[in-house]
Amino acid sequence: MAKKEFGVGDTIQSFSLLNHRNEKVAISPSDQKKRVIYFYPKDDTKVCTAQACSFRDWQSELTKLGYEVIGISGDSPAAHQKFVANHNLNFTLLSDQGGKVRKQFGAASFMGLIPSRKTFLMDERGVIEFVYNSIFEGEGHVDAIREFINKK
Repeated sequence: MAKKEFGVGDTIQSFSLLNHRNEKVAISPSDQKKRVIYFYPKDDTKVCTAQACSFRDWQSELTKLGYEVIGISGDSPAAHQKFVANHNLNFTLLSDQGGKVRKQFGAASFMGLIPSRKTFLMDERGVIEFVYNSIFEGEGHVDAIREFINKK
């Protein structure tokens, strides 16, 4: 039986989605990349924009630490492209229109009503080191990751 969601110590499964340039992007634990993968409800909404902009603003620091940031929502690649342009985002957004990857990570919905806001920090082997789950805190996700990394 397949596991319903990922938690600390689990290794992610490979997946591929279209990015904001409508290009297929494959993610795998064998990529040997440290990553921050975050799921959010919708482009250009207040909290989602604050969250994306906080990742944008901390992107250079994350890059220095060796992390790649990837945001995932059910929005289309075209909507992501506008979101990237409107807010000068400097990281990849992936389109999970069917919600398959979101469900795989256990970030399906908040109280069955709206897509959840959940962030995963993983090492270069695809092993999840930290999970932060808070639907109402956009910027809090970056703060939680920074705190975790600083304690490592």
